[in-house]
Amino acid sequence: MLTSLQNSLVKQIRKLHSAKERHKQQLFLLEGTHLLAEACATDYPLDTVCCTPQWQAAHSQLWELVCSRCHRTEIVSEEVLAAIATTVQPDGVVATAKRDEQENQIALTGLVLAVETLQDPGNLGTIIRTAAAAGASGLWLSDDSVDLDHPKVLRASAGQWFRLNKAVSEDLKATVQQCQEAGMQVIATLPTASVTYWQVDWRKPSLILLGNEGAGLSDDLAAIADTQVKIPLSPGVESLNVAITAALMLYEAQRQMIYG
Repeated sequence: MLTSLQNSLVKQIRKLHSAKERHKQQLFLLEGTHLLAEACATDYPLDTVCCTPQWQAAHSQLWELVCSRCHRTEIVSEEVLAAIATTVQPDGVVATAKRDEQENQIALTGLVLAVETLQDPGNLGTIIRTAAAAGASGLWLSDDSVDLDHPKVLRASAGQWFRLNKAVSEDLKATVQQCQEAGMQVIATLPTASVTYWQVDWRKPSLILLGNEGAGLSDDLAAIADTQVKIPLSPGVESLNVAITAALMLYEAQRQMIYG
């Protein structure tokens, strides 16, 4: 059992708390039983899994599954687990996985999200969770946004991170134009728009553009949209949270596809 905080593996995993090290090591953190179970359920390849003896005893079947599909497993003390986790009260297991496995091919059809310069990992995780629940085809993220594999993004996704195709775009404008060329309608969310989001025909292949929490969409992206839509707000209310905005449009699209 690993008990020393000076162990080389412990030091390596602790470094993954920083974005710089996640990029350098090409690894990211998976924390908690639920995320680990979802990774296994979707056959996501794992690198290293560390757990306490208590967790191993309580989750023998999951542990057996993990041991059969990851590079290295270690039993660690509670002190070591607390050191490698980013959460205040970890539930007994922390894993690492390869970053380069996360980006999937996104279909140029169906319902897709393109998110620009998003900074809050909780917002991104919630958008991923909602998009997966609503049956979206995938999500594009601009490369100046929070990391897709930030620990808080994974936790906020409630495990749906593994079930949604997602990728980082080095040039989001070019990606949006590629979607347009493939026949997708591009819908931008702007408070100044004259069209309400439920007036769009969401039964067509659609790309939803979502902007930064404070600044919204850049002018460049907003300008190339086929349609600009707004969400009606009561007087005195300036805006909605970006994840709520995404949810409203995703479920209006689902409503139209089911009921017409």
